[in-house]
Amino acid sequence: MTDNNKTKLLSSGNPQIPKGDGDAPVQAYIAAMPGWKSDIGSRIDDIVNQNFPAIHKAVKWNTPLYGKEDGWFMAMYCYKKYVQLTFMRGTSLAPTPPVSSKVDGTRYLNIYEDDELDQEQIADWVRQASTLPGVEL
Repeated sequence: MTDNNKTKLLSSGNPQIPKGDGDAPVQAYIAAMPGWKSDIGSRIDDIVNQNFPAIHKAVKWNTPLYGKEDGWFMAMYCYKKYVQLTFMRGTSLAPTPPVSSKVDGTRYLNIYEDDELDQEQIADWVRQASTLPGVEL
């Protein structure tokens, strides 16, 4: 596990974690998320594990990725004021995640410190996203 006090944060507030495949680098990233964000990261990871047990995980570009055999369907990124979930095929989800992207098909959910985490909605998006074709990065 990564010691939060020794992990460098990028200027965005995101932990700088070495790339790697599997659960261990994702758990290191979550442990290194500063303050309240680590709890959110852990809760998101639990939601994904519960709703898609066959999940493939990796950290690339200091970003935890969640996917399956044919590619990635979700990512998490830590900013100074919020945690962002990226749904690679978010425009195909119902309801569509609220934040648009310049990347075709991608939608975001930004989670701020005082937000109540809508675990049921996130779980539903994970279930839907896991049935769509993955995205190669």
